[in-house]
Amino acid sequence: MTLTAPPRSVVDDRAAEPARSPRRTWRHRLSVLDQKGSPYAYVAPFFLLFGLVGLFPLVYTVFVALHDWDLLKGQGDFVGATNFTEILADPMFWNSIGNTLSIFILSAVPQLAVALLVAYLLDRGLRAPTFWRMSVLIPFVVTPVAVALIFSSIFNEADGLANNLLNLIGIPDQLWKRDPFLSHLAIAIMVNFRWTGYNALILLAAMQAVPRDLYESAAIDGAGSARRFFSITLPSIRPTLIFVIITATIGGLQVFAEPRLFDVSTAGGIGGSERQFQTTVLFLWEMAFFRRNLGEASAVAILLFLLIVGIGLINFLLSRRIATGDARPPRRERSRIRSRAGGAR
Repeated sequence: MTLTAPPRSVVDDRAAEPARSPRRTWRHRLSVLDQKGSPYAYVAPFFLLFGLVGLFPLVYTVFVALHDWDLLKGQGDFVGATNFTEILADPMFWNSIGNTLSIFILSAVPQLAVALLVAYLLDRGLRAPTFWRMSVLIPFVVTPVAVALIFSSIFNEADGLANNLLNLIGIPDQLWKRDPFLSHLAIAIMVNFRWTGYNALILLAAMQAVPRDLYESAAIDGAGSARRFFSITLPSIRPTLIFVIITATIGGLQVFAEPRLFDVSTAGGIGGSERQFQTTVLFLWEMAFFRRNLGEASAVAILLFLLIVGIGLINFLLSRRIATGDARPPRRERSRIRSRAGGAR
């Protein structure tokens, strides 16, 4: 006969377990709090800094734009949308918008094309690659004030280098600072001089991240350099290219130093004697510190912000549509897939 011990009850097991000490419970709670709360503590400094230097100035600008605010007298009465209506009715504001868009188009499109070309040449394995990369970055290191003063001297209508070179090939002197289009072209050249090398290095980093096996396979299949560039390089660097386009858009619409210092001898540097190259930021500066109307200047800042957001949103939607179109198979392939699916049924 075998004797079997009676099973121990659950109550006895619980009673046999040692009671948790308060110190152990406190450590457990602290560990849980650290796991759940530490991520918020890590990102909190960024949001605090963003709220201080990013969000607060934007909200305060809206507050100033809704008041009659003088530079010397300070805050005045609440005027609502009056500052916006007066700015929208000012022809000088629309003149600055047209000048800004003209300079932006003349600078952004060639800048992107030349940056792509420079990045492509640097990616082909030139000798002394570090030297060439540092060389294309030198114009970006130069301060905008120095660049503006140098190019202002180059495009001097009396004895500038640009007119002297044109005279050598039989072209008469050009009015670089009085003609609207020529002044926009000169300012666009200054902008391109500073930012082309910087954008080229960003695109170069994206190109070097493309797997070289793709190029070798395409070369074996008989694809030439142009075919590999448009079929492999451009699709692979599309996210970086979109980033460069958006940053070039933001910078091109906020250009200030170049037109401000391009011709300081006339009208106090407000964009030419007839405001032929006055940009929107330069118009904002004139409204704030010449007319001392901070309310209308803040309204200009808000309108410029909305313009930049609108153009940036258009760029985002276009890039998203292009990416979606590339992800979809061609029309013939879609029809084949549908026919196969119908036959399977």
